[in-house]
Amino acid sequence: MRRWVSPMNSIIRSPILAVLVAFGISTRANENQIPIYDDASPGSEAGTRKEIEYLEGGKMMIRNVTIPTLTPYLPTAEAATGAAVVVCPGGGFRFLSWQSEGTELAEWLKKRGVAAFVLKYRLKETAASPDEFRKEMGKFFLNLIQFKDRDLSSDAAKQLSDDMRESAAPGIADGRQAVRMVRQNSEKWGIRKDRIGLIGFSAGAIITRSVASDFEAQSRPDFVAHIYGPVFEAITVPPDAPPLFILAAADDAVSEASSGRLYEMWRAAGRQAELHIYERGGHGFGMSRKGLPVDGWIERYGDWLSQRGLVRPNQGN
Repeated sequence: MRRWVSPMNSIIRSPILAVLVAFGISTRANENQIPIYDDASPGSEAGTRKEIEYLEGGKMMIRNVTIPTLTPYLPTAEAATGAAVVVCPGGGFRFLSWQSEGTELAEWLKKRGVAAFVLKYRLKETAASPDEFRKEMGKFFLNLIQFKDRDLSSDAAKQLSDDMRESAAPGIADGRQAVRMVRQNSEKWGIRKDRIGLIGFSAGAIITRSVASDFEAQSRPDFVAHIYGPVFEAITVPPDAPPLFILAAADDAVSEASSGRLYEMWRAAGRQAELHIYERGGHGFGMSRKGLPVDGWIERYGDWLSQRGLVRPNQGN
């Protein structure tokens, strides 16, 4: 693994871009990781690129992932509720915001008796050179801010939709495999087979809703959460789709309208869904504090889990 401190902030001139750079683990990202495939990841057998860890805003980020893994955060047997959540960080399928959309949430769940598994899924290849990577991300973010979630007919929307569709395929397969793996090992980890959920942020939310709308018995999540993820097209919601928690901010041009569309699709199919739209918060806040009401989003998610008997009351920060 290579570690380097990214001067990404120097190329970000727009406040929107600054928000979209997700905050990424206070410990090394490769600690206690479990590969989700017995052999090489399907389609990645010949991959030679090296996974890279780097710091952004003092937090760990990961890119060029070819070997998907789960990092478990297991509560004590006395505290465990029997529930589990696979956590899918975001990052535009170019990087993973490993801390604020991954390990920090996993720790929060663990304290409440929920087994958490942070998914390191396969990503689009980015340049090994830090300078070239900065240039690539600058172009990606400039394209992203041209996307307007309320106008999916625009060229920018079509371009982003095509990019996400192509880039997401390996990660979606990894999401399904992660649910299978947790279910197959449920007895070993003290988990009930009917209490396995998914939560995803941004690109990770694309993985989450894809798994929640297209699954077989072993990969079906029992409950899912979709946090500021874009939705580009109509989704066929299966008759046994799991309960869905949706959350975004009204000043997020990437996911605000998408969140409403997704809620309507789920409810039109007669499935359970809950929607929260905060007035302010932007995109990519994760577990980071902004000094705004959106900081309480995690408690709303906790309420949603609690009404299903999946979490214990908070035993500390």
